[in-house]
Amino acid sequence: MKTYVEWASVTEAPGIMHFWSAVCALSGALRRKVWIDRRTFKWYPSFYVILVAPPGVVTKSSTADLALDMLREVPGINFGPDSITWQSLVTAFAGSCESFLYQDEHYPMSAITLVSSELGLLLNMQDRDMVNLFITLWDGRRRFDKSTKMNGKDIVEAPWITLLGCTTPPAIAENMPRLAVGGGFTSRCIFVYREEKARLIYDPSQEVAAEDFEMVRRALVSDLEHISLNLVGPFTETPEAREWEKIWYEDLWQKVYPECSSPIMRNYLARKQTHLCKLAMILAASRRDSMQLEIEDFEDANGMLISVEPDFEKVFALIGKNEAAMGADRLVEFVKRHRTCTYEEAYHEIHHQFPNFHEFEQILMGVLQLGKVRMEINGQGRLLRYVGVDPEPTQKT
Repeated sequence: MKTYVEWASVTEAPGIMHFWSAVCALSGALRRKVWIDRRTFKWYPSFYVILVAPPGVVTKSSTADLALDMLREVPGINFGPDSITWQSLVTAFAGSCESFLYQDEHYPMSAITLVSSELGLLLNMQDRDMVNLFITLWDGRRRFDKSTKMNGKDIVEAPWITLLGCTTPPAIAENMPRLAVGGGFTSRCIFVYREEKARLIYDPSQEVAAEDFEMVRRALVSDLEHISLNLVGPFTETPEAREWEKIWYEDLWQKVYPECSSPIMRNYLARKQTHLCKLAMILAASRRDSMQLEIEDFEDANGMLISVEPDFEKVFALIGKNEAAMGADRLVEFVKRHRTCTYEEAYHEIHHQFPNFHEFEQILMGVLQLGKVRMEINGQGRLLRYVGVDPEPTQKT
C-alpha cells in the first residue's frame, strides 16, 4: 500500500500540494474508524488543509480534485455540501450516520469529507458559531447538539469532518477575520502556500503514458478501498516510536515554543503534537495494515510539517489586510525579485488589481516611504530599485 504515499514527489511545490491532498483522501477513507487513545482523550485523523496560491498560477483545484475524485470511487464515503449552513451540515451528518464493528461492539460514526475549489463559497469565516463548530469537530467531540426555533434540537453522534479547501491570497485577506486566528481556527489548519510554479508543464498528458496513469490510479483507488474496509481500531506505538515522540515533545515545549516570538505561530505550535500524531496515523495507514506507529511515521510527519511551516507567517500576514496593503506588498516583492525595474513595469505588474492610476501612485508613494524601494531618474526614465535588507534566516527545529 505504499504506492499512495509515493504518488507525488514532495520535493517540489506541486508535489507538496499533491501530498497534502493525498493526506485528505486517506483521511476521508479512514474517517473516525481509527484513533490514538491517550486515555483522557482520543485523536482521530481529521484534517483541515487549505491550498493557497494566486489564481491560475498553481493548479490548486485540479490538484485537490485529482485526490478527492479517487476517494469518491470508494463505496461508503460521504461528501458534504458545496456550501455550508447549519441546516445543510445537520442534513449531511444525518445522511452519513452509520456504525462500524470493532471487537464485537458497534460504534457510531457521522463522517463527511468537504472539498471546495473556493473556500469562501464553502465556509463563511464571518460566522463565529460555524467557525467555533469546526474547531470543536477537529478536536474530536463525541457529539454536538444544535437547537433551532424551527426544528428543535438536532443531535449528531460521533461527528467527524475532513476539509480540503482552495483559496487565493486576496480571498484570505478579505474573508478570514482576525477572530479566526485568535479563536484558534487557523492553528488547526495546514496552509500550503505557493506563489510560483515549480515546473512548466503545458500538457500533463505528455508527462506520463495513459496506460501508466490509469494503472497507478486504479492501484490508488484500490488502496483507498482496502484502507476504508480493513483498518479499524486504535493505533499503538512501538517502544522506539514512543521514545522518539517523548524527546520530540520535550524539545517542542522546552526549546521551540519558548523561542517563538509570533503569537500566531505559538498557537499552532501548541497543537503541533496533535498535527504530528494525526499525520503519523495517515502515513502508517498508507504503509501497513498492522495499526502500529513506527519511528519513520513520526519522522516523516514532522518533516512534512516543517516543510510548510515557513509559509504560515505569509498566510497569517494576509489576514485582516486591506487591498491597498496587499498591493504594496506585491509591489515590493516584484521590485525585490527583479532588484531593479522601470516605473512602467511596476505599474504593469499591479494595474489589473488597481486600474486607477491615482491608486497606483498612492501605493507607490507608500512603498517608497517604507524605505525598501527607492526611485531613481536617469536617461531611461524612472527606475525603482530594491534597497531593503532581508532578515537573517532562522533555523527551525
